[in-house]
Amino acid sequence: MKTFLFRSVIGIFYGGFLAVLLTYAVIFFGDQPTLDSSLFVKNSLGSLFCGWLFTVTPLYFEINSLKLSQQTALHFTTVSIFYFILAYGIGWIPQGLTNFLLFIAFAIIIYTVLWISFYLYFKNESKKLNDDLQHIK
Repeated sequence: MKTFLFRSVIGIFYGGFLAVLLTYAVIFFGDQPTLDSSLFVKNSLGSLFCGWLFTVTPLYFEINSLKLSQQTALHFTTVSIFYFILAYGIGWIPQGLTNFLLFIAFAIIIYTVLWISFYLYFKNESKKLNDDLQHIK
């Protein structure tokens, strides 16, 4: 529970930081002298929720009673469903079947690339640690 709360706070702060940076980018580079306050609030809350979602859901990978395939399936499903509902509701993903299918395709591709990258990284790190342990004897 302590880890969940800590990650929640970190995720919310990270999402807020990204919301501020994106707002600055729109103001400075988007030729927007003023901002729509309701749109700002909606997008900022979406960023806060995304920050929370993406820092809390990796906790699936710390449940040792689940297989890696189960952890991955739960994580992907949770992230995809909640992010799609949020992004579609806010307007980050336009309406339409084509946009929905593009979202699914991009989500699968990006998730697969990131998952493989993390897997290879941690596999390499564990190999280094095992090699170091062999040299201690």
